[in-house]
Amino acid sequence: MGGVSVCQRRRGGRLFVISGPSGVGKDAVISVMRGMGLGCHFAITATTRAIRRGERDGVDYIFVSEAEFRDMIASDGLLEWAEVYGNLYGIPKRQVSEALESGLDVIAKIDVQGAATVRGIFPDAELIFLEPPDEGALVRRLRARATESEDALGVKLRAAEREMGEAAWFDRRVVNEDGGIEKAAESIAEIVRSGRQRSA
Repeated sequence: MGGVSVCQRRRGGRLFVISGPSGVGKDAVISVMRGMGLGCHFAITATTRAIRRGERDGVDYIFVSEAEFRDMIASDGLLEWAEVYGNLYGIPKRQVSEALESGLDVIAKIDVQGAATVRGIFPDAELIFLEPPDEGALVRRLRARATESEDALGVKLRAAEREMGEAAWFDRRVVNEDGGIEKAAESIAEIVRSGRQRSA
């Protein structure tokens, strides 16, 4: 999970979903995309997890208590939500619905189980799976974060293996090579541009 980017189009908006295992570099790729002149507005995902060093509340994520998050669930205020590694993540529904109703494209960064939920709501959404070049690269990236214990790292790696097995039902797959964040960002941006042209 993480954020939503909203890009203007002439006609009805279309939803693009970026997903993939934890540690693959979704946040880093989207950060590069923000500076690519796509004319996008980035909305934010709500989460109950603790803020990490360098993150800003209301910029990287909307950090809320579990009680606040449960209130959003109860009020039907989330497009989708999921519990991931003991924390809750969800995209505020209003951000997406208002964009689509205004004829804007929406790019949503959503975990793998959330992507399946969104596919049921938006059958014409284009789902993009961001994957590492190999398992070793994913291990190195998770270790480089230095935010998890060995036990927590093991949990994430087992989950990542399961998530990698879900890649086949996504519409597109993009590899985030080591040192290749800009290339991966451009590949996803091109998918969005192509989808925009097909729907125009």
